Amino acid sequence: MKRLRKERDVFVIGPEEEIYMKNRMSVHVTEEKIEKFAGDLLVFCAIQRKKKMPFCDERIKKIIQPAWKAGDFNGRKDDFILIYPPLIRSGKIRHFACARIAVAGFGLPGKTHDEIREQLRLLGGTIANRAKACKAQKVLVVVPDISGTAMKDITESLCEGLLLGNYSFDKYKKNTEEDAPVPVRTFMLAGSGSTKAMRQGRNLGKNAALATCMARNMANEPGNIWTPAQFADYAKRLAADYPLRCRIIEKPAMKKMGMGGILAVNQGSSDPPKLVILEYKTGKNNPTLMLVGKGLTFDSGGISLKPSAGMEDMKYDMCGGAAVISTMEVVGKEQPADVNIIALVPATDNMSGRAALKPGDIITHFGGKTTEVVNTDAEGRLILADAIAWGIKTYAPDAVIDVATLTGAVIIGLGHHRTGLLSNNDALAGRICRAGEQAGEPFWRLPLGPEYTKQLKSRVADLKNVGGRPGGTITAAAYLQEFVGDTPWAHCDIAGTAWDFTEKSYVPKGPSGIGVRTMVKLIRQWMPLDKE
Repeated sequence: MKRLRKERDVFVIGPEEEIYMKNRMSVHVTEEKIEKFAGDLLVFCAIQRKKKMPFCDERIKKIIQPAWKAGDFNGRKDDFILIYPPLIRSGKIRHFACARIAVAGFGLPGKTHDEIREQLRLLGGTIANRAKACKAQKVLVVVPDISGTAMKDITESLCEGLLLGNYSFDKYKKNTEEDAPVPVRTFMLAGSGSTKAMRQGRNLGKNAALATCMARNMANEPGNIWTPAQFADYAKRLAADYPLRCRIIEKPAMKKMGMGGILAVNQGSSDPPKLVILEYKTGKNNPTLMLVGKGLTFDSGGISLKPSAGMEDMKYDMCGGAAVISTMEVVGKEQPADVNIIALVPATDNMSGRAALKPGDIITHFGGKTTEVVNTDAEGRLILADAIAWGIKTYAPDAVIDVATLTGAVIIGLGHHRTGLLSNNDALAGRICRAGEQAGEPFWRLPLGPEYTKQLKSRVADLKNVGGRPGGTITAAAYLQEFVGDTPWAHCDIAGTAWDFTEKSYVPKGPSGIGVRTMVKLIRQWMPLDKE
C-alpha cells in the first residue's frame, strides 16, 4: 500500500504521482466597506425588470444608467459590463478602490424557489468565468437581495455557482497559453443582509461545491493514476480527518466472502479490486442510509471490447463512486444528527487480460445467486450487485441509493439533461427527485416491473447480465433489484449526466460531479421513510 502524505494542499501518492485533493480557492463573508475593497474585481448584480431600469445597488445606478438607456444592458441572464474606476471618478459617482467593477445580469426572477436558486448558481458561474478571463485573483461579490428568498439560500446558491464555475483541471499541462483563463484564488461576499445568515449559506454552498469539484478531480484523473488503490487511500484520509470509519475489503477477503461479481470483472486486470467502505454512525436507533457508487476506474468492455473511438472517456466510469465518496466528505464536515450514513464503492477496472471474464461464463454473487455473463461490457451491475447484497446483509439499511454510469441506453432515452431514476419505493424516489430539483440536477423516473425482469431469465443460471436492447436502462436496474429484497432502494443512472451534462456557466466541459449536491441536499433534510 502506498503511503499518503500531506504536502500543503497537495496530497501525494508515491514518489511522483501528484493527486490534487484540495481545490485552491476560498470564499469568505466580509463586512469591509465595498468602496475600500482594493482587489482585482468588484461585482454587483442587476435584476431585470420589464420596461424598467434593472434593480441594482444604489451605488452603481448612475454607472449602468447610460448602458441601459442605450439598450446595451438590461440585467438579462448573461448580461455583463466591465468598468474601470478611474474612468468614472467624477460628479456624484462614488469612488471605488478596486481595479475593476463589473455588473452581472440576473434575469427576471423565476416563479419558484428552485428556479431562483438555479438562476443564482448560473449568475455565480458567469461571474467566475468572467473573473477567470480577466485573471482576477481576488474578487468581491455584492450578494443581491431577492424578495421572498432568504439570504442564507441566496448566499448558498450563489456560492455554489462561484466555486463550481471557477473549477479547472490543468495539473498535467506543463505550459499554459498566455491568454488562458486563470482561476480566482479568493472570493469575498458582502451584502446588506444578515452576516450570520450569509455565513451559514456560504458554509453550505462551499461544502457542497468543493465536494463536487473533488468528484470532478477524481474523474479527470487518468485511469493509470486513479486506480482502486486511490479510492481506498482517499477514503482513509477522510477517516483520518473526520468522524468516519474506513474499512477496505481486499481481494483475498472477497474470495472468502463469495463476491463473485467484483472478482469476475477484475479477472483481466493487473490492479487488485477494492471494496471501499466509509461509515458515519450517530446511534443504533437512528435510520441508516446506504450509498453505493460504481467505482469502475476504466472500462475497456473486457472481452466484449468497446469501439476505440471515444474509449478515453471510459475513465469516467467511476463517477458514481467519486460522487458517493465526495458526499461523505460533506457528511464528515457537517456531521448530520439522527441518521447513519454508510458509503460503499466497489472499485476495479474492466480489462481484457489473459484471465479475463468471457461471454458465457457463469459467476456466483455474494449470497449465492448465479449469473450467466452474456456481455462482459455489462460489468457495472456485477460489481454493484455484490456491494448492495453485502451492504444490506451487513448494515440492514432503511434505504439504499446506488449511483452509477450504468447504461448507454439512458442517454438515448434522456439525453444529457436528466439522470435516470428507478426505484421500488415511491417515497424515496420522490425525495430524490425533489433534492435533484433543489440542486439543479434533475431526474426522470422510469418504470420497473416483472415484465422487465423476465428479460433477464437465463437457461443455465438464475439470471443473465443483459436483457437485450429493449429497455436497457430498465433491465439493468431490474438486475440490481434482484439483490435488494424488500429494502427501499433507488438506482440513479448517471451515464448521460456524469459528463457532457447540460451546458451551464457553472458546469465545465468534461465531468460534472453530478450526484454530489443532490445527495448532500437529501442527507441534510433526511427523515425516516415511514414518516413520509
